[in-house]
Order: sequence, then C-alpha cells, then structure tokens
Amino acid sequence: MRNKRLLVVLGGAVFFGLVAAVSVSRYLSSAQAYSKNLNNVVVAKVDIPAGTKVIAEQLDVVQFPQNAMPNGVFDSPDKLVGRVAVMQIAQREPVTDYKLAAVGSAGGLSAVIPEGYRAMTVKVDDVQGISGFIMPGALVDVVVVINPTEQQQNPISKIVLQNIKVLANGQNIDRPKNDRDPESVKAVTLQVTPDQAERLALASTEGKLQLVMRNAVDQDDEQTQGVDKRSLLGGEHAAPVPDPGTMKSEQPKPAQPIMRRSMSFAPVKPEIKPAQPPAPAPPRASVEVIEGAKKRSVDFP
Repeated sequence: MRNKRLLVVLGGAVFFGLVAAVSVSRYLSSAQAYSKNLNNVVVAKVDIPAGTKVIAEQLDVVQFPQNAMPNGVFDSPDKLVGRVAVMQIAQREPVTDYKLAAVGSAGGLSAVIPEGYRAMTVKVDDVQGISGFIMPGALVDVVVVINPTEQQQNPISKIVLQNIKVLANGQNIDRPKNDRDPESVKAVTLQVTPDQAERLALASTEGKLQLVMRNAVDQDDEQTQGVDKRSLLGGEHAAPVPDPGTMKSEQPKPAQPIMRRSMSFAPVKPEIKPAQPPAPAPPRASVEVIEGAKKRSVDFP
C-alpha cells in the first residue's frame, strides 16, 4: 500500500517536473526570439527645444520591436550629435530624421525655415498679436487697413496674406509647455515666400497690419472683396455661432432670407357706364285745323 502511494507521488513529481521544464524551455525560446527582434533606437533623454543643436547628453538608446519602429530613426547617438532640431522633441520621444535640419545647418531661427521660404518680422501690440496667444506654429491671416490712393482718402481693409505660419513670437521659436498662458510680445516672425515678403513689406509700410488667427485644420482659401466705409455701414446679417473646433462642413448653414411675394391690391374703381339717352316719346296724333287765313296743328293725347 505504501509502495503504491510512493509510486503515485513520484509519478506526479516527474510529470509536473516535465511540464515545468517544457514551459521554461518555451519561455526561454520566445524570449530569445523576442530579443532578436529588438533594435536600438535613439530617443531624447530630455526635452530638446526647436532650433538648438543636439548634444550627446540629451540622447539615450532604448530597444524597440522591429515592427513598431518609426520611420527615419537612428540606432546610434553619434549620428545625431551636432544636428539641429527643427521642432521640439519631447522626452522619451524617438529622434527621427524629419525632426532635424539638414547636415551642416546652423542653429537658431534659420534652421527651422523650409527651403524656398523666408522669415519676416512684423511689429505687433496686444491687439494685433491677439493678446499674446499667437504662438510659434500657429496659422494666421494678415489684414491691412490702407488708403487705396493718395487722392482717395477712404481707407479699406483687405486680407493680403492667408494661412501664414508663425515661426517665432518675440525671440521664442519654440512653443511653451502651457499654451494657455498668453505672452505679451512686440514682434512676430512669419514664414513667407519671397513674393509674400514683398506684399508684406509694402502693407506694413503703407498701412496698418492686423493678424487674424485661424484653425490649424482650416486650409481653405477665402477670397473677399474688402471693406470700406460705405460697405461697413451697410450692415451685416447674423449667423449661427459654431461650436469650438467644428469643421466648416459641420457648421450649420446660415438661414437664407425668405423671399415673400408682395400681394398688394389696388383699389377697385366702380365701373362707370355711359348715360343712356332717354327713350323717344311715342308720336302723338295731330290734326291740322284751318281757321280762315290761319292754319294750326292740334295734338291729341
């Protein structure tokens, strides 16, 4: 009896030992296969501001699965030292090639200007700068208030540039960590093409500029006629206020004015019939009477 119990215990121990050995072997095989699938990826050890040169102390190396690696990553920090970041790179974020300027680029504002564009600074105040809420990366339209000619002293306002990217506000070329805190600045640097730079220079010299912020998703081209004093006093129709962040296609369409047909009734003049002439009286019977030398006619009723 005791021998049977001993055999059962030994058999169970052997069985569970084999199961444990197989499980450990499978785990080690899968772990080894997973480790072979990992690749080195350079990430930012700290926040790297835009426009600054990358140094070795700002970088770290971690392992990413091969199927989860972003495009344009680097496997060694030596390939990144000295490169200039064109946008802010957050801590623990992989450093990719499109976030860096070309090899040999100098740091500062020039590193964040794309090829074919220019950086141009315009003066603003708290009103023109939208109370300091214009941050680097924001999109704005430029409105100018200007007199068309020297003889015509009737100023007009017109949108002269649309969908212009803000490169810097003041001397800051990077977005602050808290975008809700406005920052009062005296100048804003815009990213423009050479043609747009000429228009902006003339507009800032001949008139007064006003910046209008737009949604980053809204890329539509709005063609306006401009406004002068006469059209300004012509009034404006009320439109529904859209919810914050809604697209133009999701906004309710303004109600179209209902054209009511005017139904005016002219007073009806009474019909005036021409007066009928009186009916002629029926002829009466008459008798001619001769009295001596006189002759007269006598009518009978």
